Amino acid sequence: MKKQLRLAGIVAGVAIIAAACGPSAGSAAPPADSTAPSVAPGSVAPGSEAPPAALEGEVTLWHSYGSGGGETGALTTVLDQVRAANPGLTINVVEQPFDQIFTKWRTDVAAGEGADMFIAPNDDLGKDAREESIANLDEYLAGNAALDGYLPVALDGSKVAVGDAAPAFYMVPESLKAVALWYDKAAVPTPPTTSDELLAAVKDGSVKIGINQGVYEAFAYLKELKDAGATFNTDGNALKTDFQTGKINAIIDGPWQTADFRTALADKLAVTTIPAGPSGPANPFTGTDGWYVNPNLDPAQQALAVNVALALTAPAAEQVFVDDAGHVPANPAVTISDPITQGFADAAAAGLPRPQNAEFGNWWGPFGDALNKVIDTGADPATAVADACKLMNEASGL
Repeated sequence: MKKQLRLAGIVAGVAIIAAACGPSAGSAAPPADSTAPSVAPGSVAPGSEAPPAALEGEVTLWHSYGSGGGETGALTTVLDQVRAANPGLTINVVEQPFDQIFTKWRTDVAAGEGADMFIAPNDDLGKDAREESIANLDEYLAGNAALDGYLPVALDGSKVAVGDAAPAFYMVPESLKAVALWYDKAAVPTPPTTSDELLAAVKDGSVKIGINQGVYEAFAYLKELKDAGATFNTDGNALKTDFQTGKINAIIDGPWQTADFRTALADKLAVTTIPAGPSGPANPFTGTDGWYVNPNLDPAQQALAVNVALALTAPAAEQVFVDDAGHVPANPAVTISDPITQGFADAAAAGLPRPQNAEFGNWWGPFGDALNKVIDTGADPATAVADACKLMNEASGL
């Protein structure tokens, strides 16, 4: 199958990602005897006066939200609600360190064991689907009314096309993450809306921006920004400190910084979408967080795990995560009252689903090296990108 480099806007309107060419395929329709729930547990189907059947059984779930944080509190609140609505359901909760959760999950699954479900970003969704360390959930989720109205980027971010099969669900979507432009509105009362405006503001010193030296953005434009005085650093924590202390007044980063940035800047903190490039609005990668299910479970236990995940992501539950933890909901029907959260919701909705094809794994190294050559040694951007493309294609067997 042929592959191409797809260009999508980030800072200058361009980000380089590996994408497959060929006819697109929709999600497979649920089988005729599907046991997929028609609505999320705890909700009532339109036109129906009968409440849904309560969930019964026992599930063990993992998370890595960290003790005492807003996400942990939100999860505890939602779990209490789900338990109260389903007295015959037992939910065992185990916190895992984030840097270990994927490895531990894969090890346990390979041994025929493991928890029933866990929540995590879709960073390696494609890899895990191809290695069969997570369950294919299409029979439960394809056509499921519980996901009606969800943002397309959330649904697409929960699917993987394995081999020649059509894209299928391997995750129950919960929330979205994309980067945006944080800024100090006392120092930058009117943030730049285009890449030209940003470059001009960096040149005149009104915007002191910090950019993590990663491989998402347009190389030539980034070099222009650096030459104009923008701060580049491969250490994201150093840039974070610079923003919190006022050394820089703008930074491109994600919603996971909300709590710390609010503490540092208080009412001066604001966020907006990344400036549009020459080709149109910025399209950052949008990541999807969601619930994965153990492939070792029997069908009845898999169905229970999916139903529990749907209960934990139903609108009333998701409202708690939005209000208490600043999550960007995958379901736009959930109300967002905080302007910071809304800013990231706008960025996520405009983004591109994080690629899940195998070739994307061979993109990081070559293009990371190429960017460093352009930024640090002044290498020609076009030549650096061409060389990176060749290395990526070779690694992918193309």
